[in-house]
Amino acid sequence: METVQIERFYLGCLAHASYMVASGGVAAVIDPQRDIDIYLQAAALNGWKIESIIETHVHADFVSGHRELAEHTGAQIYLGAGSGAEFPHVAVKDGDRLEFGQCCLQFLQTPGHTLESICILMRDRSRPERPAVVFTGDTLFVGDVGRPDLSPTHTPQQLAAALYDSLHQKLLTLPDDTEIYPAHGAGSLCGRNMSSESFSTIGKQRQSNYALQARSSEEFIHLLTDNLAAAPEYFAREVDLNRKGASPLSQLPSLAPLPAAEVLHLQREGAVVLDTRPSAQFAAAHIPGSIHIALTGQYASWAARILGLDTPLILVGEDPDSLRESQMRLARVGMESIAGYLEDGLAGWAKSGFEFDSIPQITVTDLADLLQHEPDQIAVLDVREISEVEAGAIENSLSIPLGKLKARTAELNPDKLIVVHCKSGYRSSIATSILRHAGVRNIANLMGGFDAWKAAGLPCRTPADVAA
Repeated sequence: METVQIERFYLGCLAHASYMVASGGVAAVIDPQRDIDIYLQAAALNGWKIESIIETHVHADFVSGHRELAEHTGAQIYLGAGSGAEFPHVAVKDGDRLEFGQCCLQFLQTPGHTLESICILMRDRSRPERPAVVFTGDTLFVGDVGRPDLSPTHTPQQLAAALYDSLHQKLLTLPDDTEIYPAHGAGSLCGRNMSSESFSTIGKQRQSNYALQARSSEEFIHLLTDNLAAAPEYFAREVDLNRKGASPLSQLPSLAPLPAAEVLHLQREGAVVLDTRPSAQFAAAHIPGSIHIALTGQYASWAARILGLDTPLILVGEDPDSLRESQMRLARVGMESIAGYLEDGLAGWAKSGFEFDSIPQITVTDLADLLQHEPDQIAVLDVREISEVEAGAIENSLSIPLGKLKARTAELNPDKLIVVHCKSGYRSSIATSILRHAGVRNIANLMGGFDAWKAAGLPCRTPADVAA
């Protein structure tokens, strides 16, 4: 007898997990990413027909492919009641079911992260001894719960109270061996303490998830909302786009090559040159005023946070493949205003006789020496998140998380050498480009970041020092 199969698709750039559940030749896709070919290919390979598309909520951190996938397959879209979705869909409530083959999907209304949030409880009828599986969306993560500040009509405290009830009255009433499959992993902006583990169980989360240790609703509300970092500005726009349903990716125009002179003209008209090359290449030579976000790492998420969704962009990449990948990743978060790319890359810029800029690099030992002998001439800027800084930092460093740097450059003293660092170098390279774009010249990037500082055995401020 055929059992139920679960296939997980993980998009590291956005820390986003989506799923395909199949049985009896029929499949349902849960929380699809915007580029839907992966689901179509998996279905064709296994002989499955995609008949259902389920969204655990209207997503704020990426553009969903639900509408295009439905148009390709004829599948029905399911969303929690009250979503406000403007495309054809079935609004589900507590206890509603979806059954195919040996699979039974039961919907649980779990408001809190958003008002329309749902979880999906799955049972395999061919294997009654198999633990149930619950797809938890952004309600419950491995190590965390969803942020409660994404509603224009409810306060974070109201949503946190609803989330507490959803967790304790719905999910935590399930058996301890129930497996949980969340929509995000470590690095997502929808929580702040997520694990890199793919899945867990209700029992393990009951014991280890910090948010589930709260002894009352009031304690839980404070735990989630006190010192909650503001949601990125683009989140609200992303929700609106997902409520309407994004246009097919096939409608994205081909990237146009732009001569260096045209790039310079468009830059002066307000376009931003987005350099996607590795950090070392950017540091050595780049177009003055360009913003650097390396294509590795969480490229699209940082691009949306720093530049917004509508900024006209000109791409600089290593090769045609990286440029196409860049366009796709930006489209996954709704960034489609791309004028083109620098023709012939940096060689084309040089051939036109235009000047380059560069970012000085400094080693941890050289920084330590400067701090010892010329402390009044140096300012160390830490662009890691507050939770990282609290776990350890360079003494007397200034903390401005990268996501807030653009709005806080006025806090920096331009008369000092500003040495920028993050954990290992990815975010600090972005930060140095933001500072240069803002006109701050006297900067350097700390090679290897805080990891290199610690590895060299150099002095750090520890949590114990902060407490003292």
